[in-house]
Amino acid sequence: MTDDVLAELLAADRRLQAAQRTGDLAALDELLDDRLIAIGPEGGEHTKDEDLSAYRDGTSVITSLVEESLHALHSGDAGVTFFLGTVAGTYAGGAFSARLRYTRTWVRDSAGQWRILAAHIAPVS
Repeated sequence: MTDDVLAELLAADRRLQAAQRTGDLAALDELLDDRLIAIGPEGGEHTKDEDLSAYRDGTSVITSLVEESLHALHSGDAGVTFFLGTVAGTYAGGAFSARLRYTRTWVRDSAGQWRILAAHIAPVS
């Protein structure tokens, strides 16, 4: 069972990556818990609504997202994924490219789907 749950978490994280690359608002809405709090690489706190709005209005556009490593752990109905990779795009009209580490805390919703409750994004040199 542990291997199955870890595979589910990795698949959910990769669905999120694909949604970020394509700006797929429906998939992002499905994968992000309504209570989401994400700490961005600048240290700011962001909600699900803010994240979706940034994709919707073009403030945040991901043009490249390349996974270097991804692993997961879980306990009961909670799990954590650890992503390391390079992300490029535009944010608020300015181009960016950075090597980033994402730590995402996932919880199962009432339908058994994994959703991100909390995230932390940090630049890596």
